[in-house]
Amino acid sequence: MSKSQHLAQLGYLIVDKVWQTIRGSRYIVTSCIKARNVRSFVSLWLVGIIFSTAIAACSQSRYAGTSDVRLKLVSFSVTKAAHDQIIPKFVEKWKQEHNQNVTFERSYGGSGAQAEEVIKGTQEADIVHLALPLDVNRIKQTGLIKTGWENKSPRNGIVSRSVAAIVTRAGNPKGINSWQDLAKDGVTLIAANPKTSGIAIWEFLALWGSVTLTGGDEQAALNYITKVYKNTPILTKDAREASDLFFKKNQGDVLINYENEVVLAENNGLKLPYTVPQVNISIDNPVAIVDKNVDKHGTREVAEAFVDFLYSTEAQREFAKLQYRPVNPTVTQEVAAKYPKIYTLFTSQDLGGWDLIQQKFFDNGAIFDKVQAAKKG
Repeated sequence: MSKSQHLAQLGYLIVDKVWQTIRGSRYIVTSCIKARNVRSFVSLWLVGIIFSTAIAACSQSRYAGTSDVRLKLVSFSVTKAAHDQIIPKFVEKWKQEHNQNVTFERSYGGSGAQAEEVIKGTQEADIVHLALPLDVNRIKQTGLIKTGWENKSPRNGIVSRSVAAIVTRAGNPKGINSWQDLAKDGVTLIAANPKTSGIAIWEFLALWGSVTLTGGDEQAALNYITKVYKNTPILTKDAREASDLFFKKNQGDVLINYENEVVLAENNGLKLPYTVPQVNISIDNPVAIVDKNVDKHGTREVAEAFVDFLYSTEAQREFAKLQYRPVNPTVTQEVAAKYPKIYTLFTSQDLGGWDLIQQKFFDNGAIFDKVQAAKKG
């Protein structure tokens, strides 16, 4: 029996109990029934019926579509493996606690492109789990996500982390062991496009910061990064496509990717040597509720519960199994020893924060476009 049916039945039982009490009272039956008393009783009876029906209606509204709730999750390409493990655990937990089925419609792709689909409305996401806060901020600017989204969940909205890894061919024939080696003549780099991919933005920032945060000036960083992109013949739309070109189609001498994506490829039998540079960037992946859409779909309660679950020890352990660097302190302590040590770990804030990063590097005509123009020249 559903909650609404149970509450309605309870209301009727209460009314019936009142009626039985009245019928059992000799005083009321023999002495006091007058037209006014009858009208009062009928009014009382009707109030009871209305009250019990209202309770049931409220319950039905709270659990509208009692047997099924659908959530739309839009994410960046490499999170699928983690979500495949985490989502069934949440679905089971919600079913046990609320006796309600939750189904997920999921979409994966380059983070920038996914954000653009949400902005255009072609992806009516309830939840976004993207590669970088910059993409969530772009959605926020349209009014779909409320200001202060990062304050509505733990860790400033960051739910998973990684760092950059450099993957080479077997035996490392080009002798690539550091960021600086990527600028060597004769090296072919497989990389994604910062206009569509989150990893590509993190990659660009890692390259830039490897110079400016170790004593080099911005002109030196520009010269270095221009050489690197001249070694990049094509730019893929996302991290997964870059991985497929490198691992499955054997293109390129070197690949920069998320540490966790490299480990996933290794677990799938695509094992190649890689190094995690000791000067590295903290790749922070945010999650956010798309406020306008959850209110439209009536899914806020379930969506917020899922976001909270992503920070749980249970979910964070699943991220850690796939070599994400967890944000839950308990899990971080459990797995710290299994990650390569980073000696200089910088963040987006060390490079000026996302507003400045967007304007300086990725707006039309900014540094990335200048680097691309120099590459073609």
